[in-house]
Amino acid sequence: MRNRIIAISAAAFAASFGLALPAQAAQDDAQLSVLHGVPDLTVDVWVNGQRTLDDFTPGSLAGPLELPAGSYSVAVTASDAASADDAVIGPVDLKLAANGNYTAVAHLDAGGKPTATLYTNDMSAIPAGKGKLTVRHTAAAPAVDILAGGTPVIQNLTNPDGKTLTLDPGTVPASVAAAGTTKAVLGPADVPVAEGSNTIVYAWGSLDDNNLAVAVQTIKGLQSDPNAVPGGRSGAAADDDSTAAIAGGAGAALLLAAAGGWVLRRRTVAARNR
Repeated sequence: MRNRIIAISAAAFAASFGLALPAQAAQDDAQLSVLHGVPDLTVDVWVNGQRTLDDFTPGSLAGPLELPAGSYSVAVTASDAASADDAVIGPVDLKLAANGNYTAVAHLDAGGKPTATLYTNDMSAIPAGKGKLTVRHTAAAPAVDILAGGTPVIQNLTNPDGKTLTLDPGTVPASVAAAGTTKAVLGPADVPVAEGSNTIVYAWGSLDDNNLAVAVQTIKGLQSDPNAVPGGRSGAAADDDSTAAIAGGAGAALLLAAAGGWVLRRRTVAARNR
């Protein structure tokens, strides 16, 4: 698929919030990565009353942005609106906690309606010699199974839930199938699992509209001290993935406001985390 480059700098984004972008992030800043996963929705985004993004299109993953903890006022209007007064979403105040690491996703719910979910990313240390693979269901589709090499490794995953596996480093041939089946509706795609990293895969789009797509986010630097506790049992251990629904599409508004200078791919999108 075509590469997309969103040519809006992090400095311009910070300026739209009335913030000075420091040379070094404050120790207690929140980190926010964002994904626009609503197909066929082009909007203008306003931050604190100022147009921040014009004709913003889906398929974009950006971040992480380092933002001081606090509240931000965001509104979303129809494309090319004259002002933020006739918002279709918001204006809303979204609070970010100090030291939090988040991914905000605007996506479709299981029935195909636009919604948003804020995921809290687990930043705990990964056992030495292991990596993590997280799968998040953000597509307009029923419950799914996640297959690795044709074998279900996550079963009955529903929108907007996520699950995490702890794995040996390597490449996982991952695909998505309707729950209880092995016929792929998305994939297979080779997903790298690196030691000390959490590779997060998002399924987004619509099954009925035949536009399912995948976005991939990688959070690095989570490795344990190799002299610490051994890496645990062989094989994969499933963990819960923390999620919080954002009422009224507030997460979508923040998501669309937060793009910042990243090269994006619609089928497989890599976002570097510092």
